[in-house]
Amino acid sequence: MDKNSIIGIVLIAAILIVYSVINQPSKNEIERAKQRRDSLELVRQQNEAKQQEAEKAIEQTVEPEEQVKDTQQKEELVKKYGSFASAAEGDNEFAIIENDLMKIKFSNQGGRIYSVELKEYKTYDQEPLILFDGDSTVFGLNFFSQNKSIITNNLFFNLENEKQHYVIENDEQSITYRLYAGDNQYIEYVYTVYPGTYKMDFDINFVGINEIIASNLSIIDLKWSMYSPQQEKGADNENMYTTIGYKYYQDDVNTLSSRSKDENSEELNTRVKWISYQQQFFSSILVADNFFTNAVVEFNDLPNSSKYLKHFQSTIGIPFEYKRESTVPLQFYFGPNHYTTLKKHDLGFEHIIPLGWGIFGWVNRFVVIPVFNFLDNFIANYGLIILILTILIKIVLFPLTYKSYLSTAKMRVLKPEIDQVNKKFPKKEDAMKKQQATMALYKKAGVNPMGGCIPMLIQFPILIALFRFFPSSIELRQEAFLWADDLSSYDAIISWSADIPIISQFYGNHVSLFTLLMALALFFSTKINSGQMGDSNQQMPGMKFMMNYMMPVMLLFFFNGYSAGLSYYYFLSNVITMGQTLIIRRFVDDETLLKKLHENKKKPVKKSKWQKRLEEAAKQKGYKPPKK
Repeated sequence: MDKNSIIGIVLIAAILIVYSVINQPSKNEIERAKQRRDSLELVRQQNEAKQQEAEKAIEQTVEPEEQVKDTQQKEELVKKYGSFASAAEGDNEFAIIENDLMKIKFSNQGGRIYSVELKEYKTYDQEPLILFDGDSTVFGLNFFSQNKSIITNNLFFNLENEKQHYVIENDEQSITYRLYAGDNQYIEYVYTVYPGTYKMDFDINFVGINEIIASNLSIIDLKWSMYSPQQEKGADNENMYTTIGYKYYQDDVNTLSSRSKDENSEELNTRVKWISYQQQFFSSILVADNFFTNAVVEFNDLPNSSKYLKHFQSTIGIPFEYKRESTVPLQFYFGPNHYTTLKKHDLGFEHIIPLGWGIFGWVNRFVVIPVFNFLDNFIANYGLIILILTILIKIVLFPLTYKSYLSTAKMRVLKPEIDQVNKKFPKKEDAMKKQQATMALYKKAGVNPMGGCIPMLIQFPILIALFRFFPSSIELRQEAFLWADDLSSYDAIISWSADIPIISQFYGNHVSLFTLLMALALFFSTKINSGQMGDSNQQMPGMKFMMNYMMPVMLLFFFNGYSAGLSYYYFLSNVITMGQTLIIRRFVDDETLLKKLHENKKKPVKKSKWQKRLEEAAKQKGYKPPKK
């Protein structure tokens, strides 16, 4: 830096110093500025103080009003709920436990199961299958405490678990809710879910509740109600199987009639083991480890609902021990109406499946289901399983079919001789003589007039058993075959939405092809069998018209909304029957058969007890047998 630069910098610095000294404020100016700042600060502080005083005054006027209102509300709750008043208000919160089969959602309002989803199944429109859900479900205890009616479904329980969502794999998991009535006084619900099962434990624990209820109380009512949603394609068909079932403590399983308006409720005045709310293929079952003391069960149809089929409701008596601590152990089953799955619980659950009463149920349980399950182990296509099952049944019944055909053929070849007997006794008053002569002819020829009916009667239980089996078989649910997308429901090849009078009411808004094929097969099968009788049917023209024409048409209307698997089975059965009849015809010659019957006439006749009774009855009416 040169000399001139240094001189310039020094001069600039000197100028700045002189300027600052000249413009420095006096002491009076400094004092006045300070006073101005202090005045502004004082005004600000005074304004803040006034605002705080105003807010405090407002709070002092409002707070007593809210306190009075809050106090009055609490007093009202105490009047209504007594010791449970603190649980009358709260926010609805949820917890979830799920295993590999089901997802159970719980609500702290009522401490109840809010919904159950079955993971392995879907609804007919491929939505998650929910057995029940929503605030419309009621599950809670109803009792009197301090002269007040308490319904726990409306009160808020405390969740005692740290987490709100559990996914279990190897070990069981419990979730606990408590409804407090005071210090060390509460009702506790403990739900325990296990891996790999549709069954769960449910324990109700009473702690200190005996101090706030009547000492003579021995039964507490449990209110349970739910809406049953539509899960399947055919609502009308599904509704026929949607009902309430129950098992007495040491007795059989019963169900309310799903189609009778007069039998939609039942008062059970004796001990009950379990109660089921059952749909066509799924059920919710409440089970007592010991017993329920009594129950009233009821359902109502919901014809105007597009989502629900029925509303179930029950009032169930559970035993209560009047002591400091007591437990009522219960269980739930939420799952499919699968026969083997239900049976393994050894509680009679399998009897809720409508397999038929008496011999029809036995045929299904001990014949049809074992064979069906055996085939299911090797064949994945249920259409083929039904085909093989039908063939096996027809093979087993073939001796009866052959015997029935042979008996009919014998009566057909004897028809000319029967006509001669009818001509011999044309008068009405000779009816007994005509009958006795006819029976004598049959007896000599070795023909049993009931021979064609008895084999058919033996086959009848199998026919009815399968009628009950197919619509109830969950194995067929949503299983496709050929054009049918669900063998458990109807197969619609044509459908319409318009309401056509009479047709829509009695036939439906669709055409089931399997039902149509079944009706056609029945028509041709009946025609072939009628031809087998020759002109003997001329004596019963009404019966011929009924069997040949009316029956196929009636079944066409009746089966149109039924299980496609059932119509498919009957179609196959009739087709195979026609084939068997045509094959038998090739091996049974009428001339050879008639010759054999004439040879039988030459043999000595041994009178049966039934024939002896006929002759005795004829003698009492004055008839004398002709002398030989």
